Amino acid sequence: MTPSSPVALVSGAAHGIGAGIASHLKREGWRVVTADLNPGEAGTRHVIADVSDEAAVGALVDGIARQEGRLDALVCNAGIMVRKPLATLSLAEWNKVLGTNLTSAFLLARAAETLLRAARGSIVTIASTRAHMSEPDTESYSATKGGILALTHALAVSLGPDVRANCVSPGWIDVSGEALRPEDHAQHPAGRVGRVEDIAALVAWLVGPQAGFVTGGEFVADGGMTRKMIYAE
Repeated sequence: MTPSSPVALVSGAAHGIGAGIASHLKREGWRVVTADLNPGEAGTRHVIADVSDEAAVGALVDGIARQEGRLDALVCNAGIMVRKPLATLSLAEWNKVLGTNLTSAFLLARAAETLLRAARGSIVTIASTRAHMSEPDTESYSATKGGILALTHALAVSLGPDVRANCVSPGWIDVSGEALRPEDHAQHPAGRVGRVEDIAALVAWLVGPQAGFVTGGEFVADGGMTRKMIYAE
């Protein structure tokens, strides 16, 4: 990595998919700034920041302008889930999920617009197949993922042609190395549960030059599960 190496900002990168994306980009020669409420080591430089907070996002992007001097890719990955029955889901909990998952992407894109336009850069948001399908008691999470999908194509139109924007919607990704059963893998048309590297490699392609004609799209990485008819027999 050199001072002329491209720069990426990855939110929610202390662990899981965000850390995997940051590590992958770093291996490919990017300077990677990671942001999270928790400490992280996946990138080149880590910032403790609440990306649902307007002032914190402004300070984060200002710091990149001063220290890295450019921004070529923004990866909006921060996300939390509160899984509760609708009747017991409080407004405060609803707003917390919206702030972390959806408002943060808006704040980051707005704050980073000038740097991204200057670099003719790229935005990748991380949604979920839950933008299209649900399990019970996931109203706040699913609403944010549907919102991220729509926000992304709006950004692609508003910021183009200077900045491309695309959305990745993962399915079941093993982020913790949990013990998985053969049937967990077998139910996927691809034959296995997803890995963090599956998403990281897709994001790396989307922010790279080979994806220069790709914007406003959603890329579902779920092993084929959303294309599989599932009925109780």
